[in-house]
Amino acid sequence: MVGLQVFEKILAGKDERIDLARACLMIAQDAYPGLDVERYMGEIESLALRLRTRIKNVGAAEDRVIALNEFLYEQLGYWGNTDDYYDPRNSYLNEVIDRKTGIPITLAILYMEIGRRIGLPLEGISFPGHFLLRLRMRSGVLILDPFSGGAPQSEPELRQRLQRVIPEGAAADVSVAELPLDQFLEPASNRQILARVLRNLKGIYRDTDKPERLLEVLNRMLIVSPDAAAELRDRGFAYQRLECWRPALQDLSRYLEREPEAADVDVVRAALVELSVRCARLN
Repeated sequence: MVGLQVFEKILAGKDERIDLARACLMIAQDAYPGLDVERYMGEIESLALRLRTRIKNVGAAEDRVIALNEFLYEQLGYWGNTDDYYDPRNSYLNEVIDRKTGIPITLAILYMEIGRRIGLPLEGISFPGHFLLRLRMRSGVLILDPFSGGAPQSEPELRQRLQRVIPEGAAADVSVAELPLDQFLEPASNRQILARVLRNLKGIYRDTDKPERLLEVLNRMLIVSPDAAAELRDRGFAYQRLECWRPALQDLSRYLEREPEAADVDVVRAALVELSVRCARLN
């Protein structure tokens, strides 16, 4: 619980002041209780220092991006994990740093953290189906894919990505080719980035039926997004799986208070009846 309190404190201020890398490493402490956050923060600083030393005479943003790509992917050997995409280690920043591989969002976080330390004000983009980064420059906006070696993304490539995740006819009679790209390229807040990392872990631990890990993730999610009713419901069911009857009863009761017209109201009410009986037996 102490870790959750510190995590909550980190997220208490304005979004732009959230230390994204530190928050990600604190998420990893659930799976790695002995994790030394300061060691990995130091590793990120060390990588940025090494890169700053070699680009001290490089001024143009485009050239800094090229140098960052060469350093991270060619020299250090980072790569997007297409072999075992749903390995939970890909979602923990310490493992990404140690193993030099990850999924789009965690590689983007590392790329962004190093990039910002060398003068590249990179921003995350919650692009449908694949997290990307953007960099505003005088000549326009550069979209990068850290999962693919930091490759710049052209408009046709971005539309192809949309085509893969948005079915035809789903956009109010407008074809994907006609959709304005700008609406998909808005920067994600630090809270939104953390929520996406946690959603990935939630999906993995739900699908692999690991309720203890799922509960840890949901505790974090409700700090990042305290008004997320669905996460409150899911935590209630996770507590129920773990036979923590009173916390389950509390969460599911609060869920129905927030969402009295929810589609799953009958399922939740049935669970509440069972939980009320079990709690009564504890007295």
